Amino acid sequence: MKTYSDTGSNTTIRERLGLRPIINVSGTMTALGASIIVPEAISAMAEMASQWVEMDDLQRAASTVVARLTGGEAGFITACCASGITMAIAGAMTGTNLLAIERLPDDTGDLKSEVVIQLGHIVNYGAPIDQSVRLAGAKVVPAGTVSVTQDYHVREAINDRTAAGLYVVAHHTVQYGMLSLEEFCEICHAKGVPVIVDAASEYDLRGFLARGADVVIYSGHKFLSGPTSGIVTGRKDLVRSAYLQNRGVARAMKVGKESIAGTMAALEAWEKRDHAGIRRREEAALNLWKDALQGLPGIFAKIIPDPTANPLDRLQIFVSPESRFSAAGLASALAAGTPPIIVRNHEVERCHFFLDPCNLHPGEAEIVAERLRAILTAKDRPADAMKAARKDSSGVLRWPD
Repeated sequence: MKTYSDTGSNTTIRERLGLRPIINVSGTMTALGASIIVPEAISAMAEMASQWVEMDDLQRAASTVVARLTGGEAGFITACCASGITMAIAGAMTGTNLLAIERLPDDTGDLKSEVVIQLGHIVNYGAPIDQSVRLAGAKVVPAGTVSVTQDYHVREAINDRTAAGLYVVAHHTVQYGMLSLEEFCEICHAKGVPVIVDAASEYDLRGFLARGADVVIYSGHKFLSGPTSGIVTGRKDLVRSAYLQNRGVARAMKVGKESIAGTMAALEAWEKRDHAGIRRREEAALNLWKDALQGLPGIFAKIIPDPTANPLDRLQIFVSPESRFSAAGLASALAAGTPPIIVRNHEVERCHFFLDPCNLHPGEAEIVAERLRAILTAKDRPADAMKAARKDSSGVLRWPD
């Protein structure tokens, strides 16, 4: 059995741990490790690792960086975006009442404890978002239907027990029929209700506060390419109340000094990043893949923009029976190769999947192109080439075996 301490001059840590050396064309997915951490963050984490530090003071320093980058009045770093949601909701409920903070989640007493969210925004990002609300001791109040939310749906959902409105920006949400952030904020603010935005996978660090949100939560480990973390920013009173949840329900969500330092460094690196150069490299990979698929029977590919307006594109690959693959079967064939290529497969039941170029190491785009052509031009097909897309949790239930 391999152990972490096993070393070898010609091996990588993945090899020493017996992990597959995957190529990630799925995107900034937590299940795949989220992103490639930038060198600046790695350096900051290593430097901080051996130091003693007063954590509140470190978070004060983080607040300055977060505020400068996001336009918020204050901010802090937490374990992840999901914990930031729970903390922001809890803070909207308790304010700075330290006893109320200690009594959450079961004893909400006379606290406002309802959170309004559009039904089309109740997503699952690996866990259901409403659970992040319930962890704070709050009750989710869905507004509207899965296909449409009207202004009156939200307006009538607000009452004297409403602590906050939660707005989700993600490709997982229903992409039509929902109220815009501006409309949602206008309705909530008219009744004195703050708006919290889950913007985990968003490039735009300033726009959501500028459009009316009171608190915005980002992942530090996705497009920012920092360590696993969450960034909470916005109105100082609400940020303070959220931060104080470290004395209560968020104690189990605490973040280490290394991750705080690494996230601060990732934020500062973001200011200096060659975003245009990265965009050009991503476009080159997309065009390479699209060209590799040209003329192949049953395969059609097109470059599409990100659904939440992030400045990146993906390649959408449509798979018809003429290819002698289903979309699920082709995705599985790519994942079964050496090295495994993991695609963005959350819509395979609709006969397509996506290739995302934002997490490639040098040379991997070419490997993906070669593998696509090799699989699709081979005479034989794997046994499950035409398999139907199915939801199967059996693998999850076998862990750690």
